[in-house]
Amino acid sequence: MTTEHSTSTDKGLAAPLASTPMRQAYLKRLGRKPSARRCFILLAVLVLFVFIAPWFAPQNPYDLNSLDLMDGQLPPLSQSMGGMTYWLGTDDQGRDMLSAILYGLRISLTVGLVSVVLSALIGSFAGLLAAYSGRWIDSLLMRLVDFILGFPTILVALVMLSIMGRGIDKVIIALVVVQWAHYARLMRGRALQERRKEYIEAAQNLGFSYWRILFVHLFPNSVGPVMVFGTVQIASAIMLEATLSFFGVGTPVTEPSLGLLIANGFQYLLSGDYWISMFPGIALLLLIVAINVLGDRLRLSMDSRSV
Repeated sequence: MTTEHSTSTDKGLAAPLASTPMRQAYLKRLGRKPSARRCFILLAVLVLFVFIAPWFAPQNPYDLNSLDLMDGQLPPLSQSMGGMTYWLGTDDQGRDMLSAILYGLRISLTVGLVSVVLSALIGSFAGLLAAYSGRWIDSLLMRLVDFILGFPTILVALVMLSIMGRGIDKVIIALVVVQWAHYARLMRGRALQERRKEYIEAAQNLGFSYWRILFVHLFPNSVGPVMVFGTVQIASAIMLEATLSFFGVGTPVTEPSLGLLIANGFQYLLSGDYWISMFPGIALLLLIVAINVLGDRLRLSMDSRSV
């Protein structure tokens, strides 16, 4: 009897933003926007190609034994000595550009998604802790956030990767370090608003534990803006990873991401071998635009004033 009453009380206290009808209303508003539908389809196609890359790609661009320098810098629709068609041409290493783009998309999406999820988790926890605890914990965490945000993001990431070296895991660590503070500040601002509401006071009066109030009641009703911000930040993380790889401190040469593919062809732009940089650049542009537009439409769908 007591357990049932406690469960029903929890559901009643944690209701505001976590209700199913409200989530359905958000999705319905999002589905009514043509640009959101188009970008969702484009993003779904890109993600599908990423998953089927090992079976769909004509070549494994990360297998150095499969590369032939004699096939280097071939224009689009060229054929190799073995009869293989290079639909988007090859780079200076004889790497098939279509295969390289598909595999590069895998790295870019992996880095973007993993770094954003980890940054959001760490930043959200820090923001919740600061908002609900207050006093010296709030001051300490927010001064740390101010310190991190006081440095240029690209500069901090460049310094960290210069020390740690290249690697996908190291790029993710660098992105998490420079991004978690944004989520902490956003979550703290939202949680401070929710903390003043009656359902938090009711949970405290009922004697609920500190962590129960934090994660069962405060977190579900504060996480909405963080989720929307994280959607847009996926594109920013992908762009930052591409910039770091372009500068030569991101992914290793043997596993090029889209940024490194663009960098590899940059020196050949004036010589007429445009495809080495252009096609990876187009793929990166489509990916970032699709995520940004979808994230922006998601934000508008959650804003009742824009309906």
